[in-house]
Amino acid sequence: MRTRWHAGHIVAHQHGRHTLLRDGEVVWEDDVIVYVGPRYEGPVDEEVDLGDSLVMPGLIDLDALTDIDHLVLDSWSTPERAPGLQWSQEYFTDRRRDVFTPAERRTVREYALVQLALHGITTYMPIASEIHSSWAEPYDELVGMAETSRRIGLRGYLGPAYRSGVNVALPDGSRDVAFDEEQGRAGLRDAVRFLDHLDKLDDPLLTGVLLPCRIETLTEELMRDTATVARERDALVRLHALQGVLERELVERRHGVTPLQLLGRTGLLDTRLLIPHGLVLDRHPDVHGEDRGDLETLVKAGVSVIHCPQTSLRYGAVLRSFGSYLEAGLNLCLGTDSFPPDLVRGMDVGIHLAKVIDGRHDAATAEQYVEAATLGGARALGRSDLGRLEPGAQADLVAFRIDDIRDGVQDDPVRTFLLNGTARQATHSVVAGRPVLVDGSVPGVDLEDLRLRAQDLFTRMRAAYSERDILRRDSSELFPPTFPAFDATPGATPA
Repeated sequence: MRTRWHAGHIVAHQHGRHTLLRDGEVVWEDDVIVYVGPRYEGPVDEEVDLGDSLVMPGLIDLDALTDIDHLVLDSWSTPERAPGLQWSQEYFTDRRRDVFTPAERRTVREYALVQLALHGITTYMPIASEIHSSWAEPYDELVGMAETSRRIGLRGYLGPAYRSGVNVALPDGSRDVAFDEEQGRAGLRDAVRFLDHLDKLDDPLLTGVLLPCRIETLTEELMRDTATVARERDALVRLHALQGVLERELVERRHGVTPLQLLGRTGLLDTRLLIPHGLVLDRHPDVHGEDRGDLETLVKAGVSVIHCPQTSLRYGAVLRSFGSYLEAGLNLCLGTDSFPPDLVRGMDVGIHLAKVIDGRHDAATAEQYVEAATLGGARALGRSDLGRLEPGAQADLVAFRIDDIRDGVQDDPVRTFLLNGTARQATHSVVAGRPVLVDGSVPGVDLEDLRLRAQDLFTRMRAAYSERDILRRDSSELFPPTFPAFDATPGATPA
């Protein structure tokens, strides 16, 4: 089956770098690109004229939300409400439970994966909140997620998240980690079992990876065992680390070393490690405020940092800095980590935050961020056949409409799209040559029905925060509205 896309603008790959092809074509046979250029003269079985669209390599999201978003609740937190967003010690000890049934969790996963597809993401590595689970992610849930991912057609790097502990809020308002070490060991066993499951499934779109949770929630034993499995199975490891000052304090208190030193001591720096965020190094103003070698350590170890600019900003954090990390030789890739899974908005945010941090207008360019969303992700995964549109590469590509008058006048199509556009302009995508997004919809998915079911589940998730709160406050108190409700009582006067 040979397919041709024609589009006004194509981010092609030539001579080892991305290039801009105007009024061009991409042709693929089965799952492999066979031609990228002005005009293809050979026969094709199917062709799509995308008009004034921007065709790009499929976007790679390596911290992709596969849950119902909680940032909409907790990114607006105040000091008074913050403890209510964590488990209380009492909830951890006596009352923890799964808020959703397995069937409902499957709906949550479908909702999230469809959102990825609608936003032009073709390759993903999942991230989900454990706050509404009794512990972490069970094996059976990831088996179901793999089936859903196959049905939609995305390329997934999957594994159940596991941990030995959970962040808890203490009665005095401080934070700690409560541990259940056997849960951590059981989680790793399930993660290995899932690697075996995907090996037997033998689907080229699904790859097993190890996804331990946050570094402060792991015992040193679990980290060492994860590194051993990763080396034995040649599996990638992604671990949230270097993302906050509190994390650093908790790790130093428990282990007597910094998070980066703990990664080295347990062998995880030797596993092609992926680190989401990577914000708090020695150069961070709340640590030493200067480079004392942390960045060089990451570079020498071959670590990839998954930069999530939009989510970091919403929690008041920023990478220091995108340009410095690149200049040091660190591989940067991108993640969304929250809703919306919009890497286009994320790239725009990142570009402009870099200007503020470095004090220069050229601190980070549009092309550098596009490279991080494509080539950087491919490097992190060890895939030279992803993240690029050239003959021999996998046929993973996405098209964005850029001809709406609300997009404004057009200069360079990439820069203009990142500045004025959004990933919601995705209309078509293919993964391994197979359609995933067609005319803005995911074939076989009733989007309105899925939206309504997800909203119902979100309402229940929101209400369950009250169970975990130390003060057992109602969710209306934990999450007050932006403005007071309108008073429809006749003759009502303002308070």
